[in-house]
Amino acid sequence: MATAQEARSALERIAARLTEVDADDLARHVVERTISCRVPDLGLVFLTRIHQGGLDDFRTAGDADSAQVRLTVSSDDLVALATEELHVAKAWATGRLKIEASLGDLLRLRKIL
Repeated sequence: MATAQEARSALERIAARLTEVDADDLARHVVERTISCRVPDLGLVFLTRIHQGGLDDFRTAGDADSAQVRLTVSSDDLVALATEELHVAKAWATGRLKIEASLGDLLRLRKIL
């Protein structure tokens, strides 16, 4: 099991990858949304906001229910996603990454992830 700091670092690496996405593509596929990432094995919820400029800094939150896009992933799988040892589509298809979002949000996220 990864530590809370390793989970936060993993999220920051994933957020940094968004800065590599072409600005026009980001603007075309991103609408402002709140995003939570629940890491159940650590008992943590991280919250951020995605917008055309990228992602805001992650902060810990007590509740993921208010977010418009909700991710659930174990700490080890989060680290694997950040290091690209695990692909988002494979993690989602095998149930290692759970995503609760509208169909439109899922399609938009797929374009930038």
